[in-house]
Amino acid sequence: MKPTARAPEISETSVRVNYSETDQMGVVYHARYLVWLDVARTEHLRLAGMSYRELEEAGLRLAVSEVAVRYRRPARYDDRIRIRCWVRDLASRRIDFGYAIEREEDGTLLATACDDRVVRVWSSGLPPVSHA
Repeated sequence: MKPTARAPEISETSVRVNYSETDQMGVVYHARYLVWLDVARTEHLRLAGMSYRELEEAGLRLAVSEVAVRYRRPARYDDRIRIRCWVRDLASRRIDFGYAIEREEDGTLLATACDDRVVRVWSSGLPPVSHA
């Protein structure tokens, strides 16, 4: 694993809502927000100097222990979405992330979220994950 860089306190990632993420009313399906949290968290870790791949290669996993999303306004087809991500709390075996999901065009807050991750040392005895 390479040395840890200093990540910004709050990172930002942008995505565009595509048609496959919406229902017949053009509103984003609620579970899709969890995918956006994953995208934002992955980029936040990358900015901190480590990718998920490097964590896995080092034998570590970030297991979900809790996720909460508060939906405030709907995201709709073709919206540009900004996901802000930050570390709310960091302990020796736990990382708590916070998120704000906004419509990029006007800054409207669409949802807030948090997820807690437990750092696990992976010792399954199985061969390492291939990323080919």
